[in-house]
Amino acid sequence: MVYDGILIGLIFGFVRYGFMNGLHALANLRIRGGLIFPVLLAAQFLVFYLQENSSFFLQFNGWMFILIYVAGLTVLWLNRREDGFWFIFLGVFLNFLVMLVNGGKMPVSVEAASVLDPVYLQMLQEGTVVSKHILLDHTTRLGFLGDIIPLSPPYPRTQAISIGDIIMNVGIFMYLKSIMLRQSTAKNNLRTSKTLHIHN
Repeated sequence: MVYDGILIGLIFGFVRYGFMNGLHALANLRIRGGLIFPVLLAAQFLVFYLQENSSFFLQFNGWMFILIYVAGLTVLWLNRREDGFWFIFLGVFLNFLVMLVNGGKMPVSVEAASVLDPVYLQMLQEGTVVSKHILLDHTTRLGFLGDIIPLSPPYPRTQAISIGDIIMNVGIFMYLKSIMLRQSTAKNNLRTSKTLHIHN
């Protein structure tokens, strides 16, 4: 779901503040420890790949995802003063929390999973799905923080999301809007300054 927030934020920013302003804002984007995010993303894909071919990774993949979340939360905390990052941190933390108390797995409700591929739902119900997800049932802790919200057409992507996902994406939208607004304001101030200098 994180990609949705980024895409919506970028589209809004480009339309509201101009395409070139948006590109300049993104080019000047600076996040403390930001280079860690691509590494964490690559680590997730690596775990996904290895868990299908290694009993060790299959057994401990949930806790590996937890470690990835801890590293991500650390970077988010370092950037907590940036606009929107408190929301991003809170959303990621809620997802981390529900996974932590459920063995490193994200619970998915039957209702939410019903909009997904029927084969995936069947695998969830049988407990044979190889991923960081498990089926939400009576043994699930903090189930309300799991993937319990179904998204389907007219929404462009069919998926099951959590409350944490929504909060996180609100933060991403706020951050992208903020950096593009700053770029637009700085450009306008520079233009005004040049105009005043000419008149003077």
